[in-house]
Amino acid sequence: QVQLVESGGGSVQPGGSLRLSCVASGNTDDTVCMAWFRQAPGKEREAVARIRPSDDVAYYAGSVQVRFTISQDKSKNTLYLRMDSLGPEDTGVYYCAAARSVSACFGAPFQNEFDYWGQGTPVTVSS
Repeated sequence: QVQLVESGGGSVQPGGSLRLSCVASGNTDDTVCMAWFRQAPGKEREAVARIRPSDDVAYYAGSVQVRFTISQDKSKNTLYLRMDSLGPEDTGVYYCAAARSVSACFGAPFQNEFDYWGQGTPVTVSS
């Protein structure tokens, strides 16, 4: 089992920045792909960014490309999401996810490819 704990969410004005963190514990060697998803109020959960730990190759959803950066610190078992130029459309609950299958790290990430999930951290962008 792998446990994921997110932090760093909060309220920010449009144009502001936040950095989310996700600390993994447990059998972390079991996971080969990490990602961030988000769920806006009344909407389906969607993929935001994904990173392949073996070579740091990243994927970004079109709506966040250039503004968001996913990264990891393997020595701390921590995944990050740096979010800049935030807008109201970025409001939602952000979830960290980890997958056991390497297939999750190719192409656009899908929820059902990820085996472990954090509890989520809320982000609100409002003036």
